[in-house]
Amino acid sequence: MKNETKIKRLALVTGANQGIGLQVAKELVAAGHTVLLGSRDLAKGEAAAKEIGQGAIALQIDVTDQASINAAAAFIEKEFGYLDLLVNNAAISNTRKGDLSLLEYAKVSMASNIPLDEVRAIWETNVFGVLAVYQAMLPLVRRSAAPRIVNVSSGVGSLTLNADPNFPYRGFYSPGYAASKTALNGITLAMMNELENTNVKVNLVSPGFTSTALNKFEGTESVEEGSREVVRVALLGPEAPSGTFTRWENENIPW
Repeated sequence: MKNETKIKRLALVTGANQGIGLQVAKELVAAGHTVLLGSRDLAKGEAAAKEIGQGAIALQIDVTDQASINAAAAFIEKEFGYLDLLVNNAAISNTRKGDLSLLEYAKVSMASNIPLDEVRAIWETNVFGVLAVYQAMLPLVRRSAAPRIVNVSSGVGSLTLNADPNFPYRGFYSPGYAASKTALNGITLAMMNELENTNVKVNLVSPGFTSTALNKFEGTESVEEGSREVVRVALLGPEAPSGTFTRWENENIPW
C-alpha cells in the first residue's frame, strides 16, 4: 500500500545521520520536503530523524551492501512508489588515519605507500556505493515529475586543479579519498550522459573544506556553510540545468 498522503517532494539523502548529510536533510525538511535519512546504523538514523522532527524518516541503507540497498529501494517502492530527489552524500575518507593530522596522513597515503586495502575500502563507499544506489533508485526517480540527482563530490577530485602546481591542496592528492572523488566525477559524468535526453537532472557538487568527522573536524567551514551548495542545487526547479559541477555559490569547478 503506497502512502496516499500528499507531500511536496520526497528525497533520499545517504549518510544523513551526521555532518553535511544531516544538515542537508534538516534544510530540505525546512523547505517542505519529506526526507528519508539514509543511515548505515538505523539507530543513529532514528536519532537524527527525531532531532529533525516531522518530515524526517530514518531509512537503513549501507551503500556497500547490495542487500541493504535493495531493501531500501523496496521500502520506497512499497511506501511511496517514486523518489523526487536523490542526494548521494555517504562517503568515507580513510580507514586508518586515527589521530594523525591531515598533513601527517597525506605522507603515508601517497601512491607509493597507501595500502591497497584502504584504497579499496574508500572506493567501495565513495564510488561503487554511489553507482549501486543510483542503479537501484533510478527506476523510482524516473517516476518523479521533476527528478534530480545530486552527487556530493569534492574540488580535490578535479584533475584540472590537481595538475596545476599552484593548487594549494595538490599535495593531498592520493589514490585514496581524492582519487575516489575523481572516479566519482567520472561515474557522475556517465550518469549525466545517460540521462541528458530525459527529464532527470544530474548535478555534481563540492561542499568545500567542511569541518566534519570525515576530516576529524580539521575543515575550515561549518556544516551550515558546507551544505549551502548541496541544498541550493537540490532545490533547483525542473527548468534548471543538469550536468554542472559547482561549489558555493554556483561557481563552476573544472573537471
